[in-house]
Amino acid sequence: MHATTNSRFEAIEAICRRPPLSKTALAAAALTLNAFVWGVSWWPFRSLQSLGLHPLWTTALIYTFGLLCLALVQPRAWRGFLRHPELWWLLLAAGLTNVGFNWAVTVGDVVRVVLLFYLMPAWVVLLAWPLLGEKPSTGSLVRLALALAGVVIVLKTPASPWPVPESLADWLALMAGFCFALTNILLRRLNHTPGESRMLAMFVGGALLAGAAAVLGVGLDVVTPLPAPKLAWVAWALLISLAFLAGNLALQYGAAHLSASATSLIMLSEVIFASGSSVLLGAGTLSARTLIGGALILLASLLSVLSFRQPS
Repeated sequence: MHATTNSRFEAIEAICRRPPLSKTALAAAALTLNAFVWGVSWWPFRSLQSLGLHPLWTTALIYTFGLLCLALVQPRAWRGFLRHPELWWLLLAAGLTNVGFNWAVTVGDVVRVVLLFYLMPAWVVLLAWPLLGEKPSTGSLVRLALALAGVVIVLKTPASPWPVPESLADWLALMAGFCFALTNILLRRLNHTPGESRMLAMFVGGALLAGAAAVLGVGLDVVTPLPAPKLAWVAWALLISLAFLAGNLALQYGAAHLSASATSLIMLSEVIFASGSSVLLGAGTLSARTLIGGALILLASLLSVLSFRQPS
């Protein structure tokens, strides 16, 4: 009996001595969750559109929900936002990013949209010089050339004589990628402002810009009016709002515990989640042209990530 008791104590002590799950592993898992939420977001957006809720209305509802949650948890964020009027630029950039991306993945080929969105390294090279004073290096110019070559291959179809955007989804994806790059640069430029106020600006931008675009779109007859509340779409909207809120919290945790290069590298998995899910469910195609152009765009993104570790 005594020996048995000692064995039990030894087993308990062995369990207690086990190291906790690494914070690095938790942070990586959190960032992967965020990438997964964004990568498969096209599916609930399309499901809601089939129920009569345009992606602009969905975006406005999602960020209004997140804004209310943030206001309850961080009520001081408003004071910081009002003290720093420059955060309005972040509001606009983040809002337009969501308007463009969420609308594009709903109406276009998801693979093509995501690849055009990830033209971000090219935009960063062009924007960092005037906004951050960072002159393009040889490495950044190489990344710019790779990204542009990739987008030319993606956009140049046998039916089009020039590699230009051929649909609303193409234009929206390019705009969203540009605004996403601008958002990231503004986050660096405005790092002296309170973190919760920057997050508030991004949530306000998502709610305000998407809502304004939806109202304008209804007036121009390109967006369907907000439908009467029904259990089907209200439940879907609530679920996706919770998913986006969880993804945002996961991003905040992951980015705080990993380097910028590791964060960016893990976030590239969004392309895999989006491409794989859309191809499996028939919302995207993987032609040879798309694969080659996408490989160049992703290579430029990967080199951009690696440049954090060893400046070119």
